[in-house]
Amino acid sequence: MRENRKKTILLADDDPDQIFLLEHHLKQWGYEVVSVESREEAERYLESACPDLAILDLMMEEEDSGFILSYRIKKCKPEVPVIISTAVAAERGISFDINAPGSKTWIRADHYLEKGFRMEQLKMLVEKYLN
Repeated sequence: MRENRKKTILLADDDPDQIFLLEHHLKQWGYEVVSVESREEAERYLESACPDLAILDLMMEEEDSGFILSYRIKKCKPEVPVIISTAVAAERGISFDINAPGSKTWIRADHYLEKGFRMEQLKMLVEKYLN
């Protein structure tokens, strides 16, 4: 029965500490987690599987890996919610608004989180998109 299965979250981040932290909480909240450390690994996973939600780091192999991966997920699987998590504002001084006019044409994420977010904030977002 599909209704009784645990929801699967794809977690893509090149920071092992971030993966450890998020994976711990997501599993504690009752989700299956597939963790990868690069856009390339995420794309391989997506060739044969479809997560219920994706949480992507913005800067992995390239500075825009998360945007590219989000775009590819939405192109093939538009129903999968995507959350982009990044420290780009703190690290590079770059900020963006996914809800700004024109942004939705090139940013395919459903939500944006600046790293340093509270776990309660992430939990509310995950529940919003998966329930």
